Amino acid sequence: MEQMINVTIDGVQVEVPAGSTVLEAARKANVNIPTLCYLKDINETANCRLCVVDCGGRRMQAACVLPVTPNMVVKTNTPAVREARKTNLELILSNHDRKCLTCARSQNCELQKLCLDMGVESGERFDGAKTPHTIDLSSPSIIRDNDKCIVCRRCVGACAKVQKIGVIGAVKRGFRTSIESPWDKGLGEMACINCGQCITACPVGALTERDETKPVWDALASGKHVVVQPAPAVRAALGEEFGMPIGTGVTGKMAAALRRLGFAKVFDTDFGADLTIMEEGTELIDRLQNGGVLPMITSCSPGWIKFCEHYYPEFIPNLSTCKSPHQMTGALIKSYYAEKAGIDPKDIVTVSVMPCTAKKFEAKRPEMSHNGLMDVDHVITTRELAKMIKAAGIDFANLPDEDFDKLMGESTGAAVIFGVTGGVMEAALRTAYELITGTELASLDLHDVRGMEGIKEATVKVGDLDVNVAVCSSTGKAAELLDAIKAGEKNYHFIEVMGCPGGCVNGGGQPIVSSTVRNWTDIRVARAKALYDEDAAKTLRKSHENPEIKAIYEEYLGKPNGHKSHELLHTSYEKRDLYID
Repeated sequence: MEQMINVTIDGVQVEVPAGSTVLEAARKANVNIPTLCYLKDINETANCRLCVVDCGGRRMQAACVLPVTPNMVVKTNTPAVREARKTNLELILSNHDRKCLTCARSQNCELQKLCLDMGVESGERFDGAKTPHTIDLSSPSIIRDNDKCIVCRRCVGACAKVQKIGVIGAVKRGFRTSIESPWDKGLGEMACINCGQCITACPVGALTERDETKPVWDALASGKHVVVQPAPAVRAALGEEFGMPIGTGVTGKMAAALRRLGFAKVFDTDFGADLTIMEEGTELIDRLQNGGVLPMITSCSPGWIKFCEHYYPEFIPNLSTCKSPHQMTGALIKSYYAEKAGIDPKDIVTVSVMPCTAKKFEAKRPEMSHNGLMDVDHVITTRELAKMIKAAGIDFANLPDEDFDKLMGESTGAAVIFGVTGGVMEAALRTAYELITGTELASLDLHDVRGMEGIKEATVKVGDLDVNVAVCSSTGKAAELLDAIKAGEKNYHFIEVMGCPGGCVNGGGQPIVSSTVRNWTDIRVARAKALYDEDAAKTLRKSHENPEIKAIYEEYLGKPNGHKSHELLHTSYEKRDLYID
């Protein structure tokens, strides 16, 4: 039986499990203790000292790492505690770039909010020398500005502990300490996978995506034919940028907003997801029936793909050759749609709205092109789309729900759940089972591959074959799984890997949620529910039932994994070095 401990916090008695921290006990007592460096299970290092409390000892202690003891009495709101926190905050500000109005995180900055809450108007009391830095612009996806860094190490924890990559860390000592990559390299010169988990972990504006809103605005004003496509997970999070609760589905409003921004056509990456299932499912069946390389591993997550190329190149033959859904859609916009609409592909600009910063890198890969034209010209994140909507003065919350444009705007429930961990696997099995057996699954809801666990396993009976599948999210968990396969401990036929924990709903380009919320609420679950609810509400829930998918094969592609499909929708991958000399 779990041992419980009585603690008194600001006069409120609570009972908490042994091993709890004072911070966790305060949460139960409904007492808010401010934090800045703390990120539950990722960074619990007491660097910032903003959570100091008085426990009756000789000195104040950090609540985030202090274990409770029986009958402990904690004071969180004494004059001395408030002054200590305020002083620590001013010391942080003294070496911080305070150009808040021009910062991407203005009004969504944890440091800024704490200053407002504590009445800190400036950091001038301790002004002096500042540590100079150069902005790192080497990455196609992520910009690092250490003039804004507060050395909280949350990004370090996300990169090293969650993703198991560790391309950034603390260097030098004392006042000169900074978060850098080894050997003075830029992120673009390291084996960074561009996942952006460091961005969502950062409490300030030291890490941001590379902004592509300007070239998109320029394209919209250029007279060219600009076509947009949003990913499944965007619709589960975009509303947060406009004050809606986490997990609010905004599919119809999103389509309406994109149309009002001036895009000539508003297609849907969900169409590309259904297409991916047709191609990837056929590829899996071929490998199962004809002795192909197994396990086959999904290739929809560009962060995971780059991770595999850097760290596990021996598994490159296992990767599906399919491009990701938005790259497939981009390729078809400049071929199938261009032909249908009678438009020269050179006059088409394709824009993808993604929950993922790694998609910016993916879109620039040379192999993601056809006939000398890139499949996708620009990638903007969910956050960047919200910025464009606000700049255009669009009242997002009061928009009517609108549909996507026809030809490549229809999708099934299987496509919608691509945005959550396990969704690609579930969608693939819905179709593969029926194509192999000629019968339907007893239930389309495959709960064994759902949930936020880092690794999930299942065995699905497909005709006479027991298909062993695995689903993992975060490259850290992918490493665990691949190591187990290499050691002969695991045997699978099909594996889904999502580069970000929880899948695309938790991608590096999604709305940033403060640690105050993230530490106590699993935002991934709320966003995932929006996608599962949309799937359940769909009339068509299997990719091969999509009428627009049927039409594109009949009219243009021929058959899944056929010659035309391989020309436009498939690609190859390569071994990459761990850093650039």
